[in-house]
Order: sequence, then structure tokens, then C-alpha cells
Amino acid sequence: MDETDIKILDILMENARTPFVEIAKKLKVSEATIRKRVKSLEKRGVIKKYTIVIDPEKVGYRTIAIVGVDADPTNFLEVARKITELKEARYVATSTGDHMIMTEIWARDTKHLSQIIEKIGSINGVKKICPAIILEKLKEINKMD
Repeated sequence: MDETDIKILDILMENARTPFVEIAKKLKVSEATIRKRVKSLEKRGVIKKYTIVIDPEKVGYRTIAIVGVDADPTNFLEVARKITELKEARYVATSTGDHMIMTEIWARDTKHLSQIIEKIGSINGVKKICPAIILEKLKEINKMD
């Protein structure tokens, strides 16, 4: 990857719908060059997919929480897979550190969050749940640098 690839990624991270012609003008290269580079970035798996970022509150989710989950070591991957089946679980990862599983939960309100936490707690192998409600998101990265 070179500087041009990074600039292309920055532009697409800001707005994945930016036309190739516009990217080409910004970078002072041909539209064909942008098309080839983007295709190459896709082929190499640098660009995995194109998506949108929505405001959870505007679609009815007023309580967002980062939830750490600890499970029996013998079945923690199964616990993580079960959490991925919850529609409110927007992000699920296994991790090192304080918790074996980290998840971002979108809930309509705190009562709904409590219900989701109960669901997680009922999964066989869950030992501990540590929710932390997000008060305000201060940074969201939309650039490579």
C-alpha cells in the first residue's frame, strides 16, 4: 500500500458512496486508476465491505452499553457465538484482559438492557457480566491516520 491507497481509503471511510470520478479529481489521477486501485484493495481484503454508520438513538436505541462477559474457559467460544445471535449485540469479540468476551449492546432503554443482560446471563457457561453504559461517544475514527 502506498500513499495514494491510504488517501483512497480515507475518502471512502468518510463516505463510501464517493464516486470514483470525484476521488480521481481530489487525488489528481485518472478515474481508471482509482477503479483499479479500489478493485485491488477489495481483492486483497483491505476493503472488506461498504457500509453505513447510523445514530442508534435516531432508530430507537437510547441505551448503548459495552458489556464484558466472562465464561467457563471450556466453552467461552460457544458463549460468544450465542451472544452473536442476539439482534441487540452489534459487536462481539473475544479478548484478553479483564473479560473474555466484549460486546456492544444497543437497547431501547435501561429496562430493555436489563432484559438483554438476563438473556446473556442465562447462556450456559456465563460466569460474570460487567455492563458499562456509554454516556457520550467522543471519537469515532473515519480516517486511516
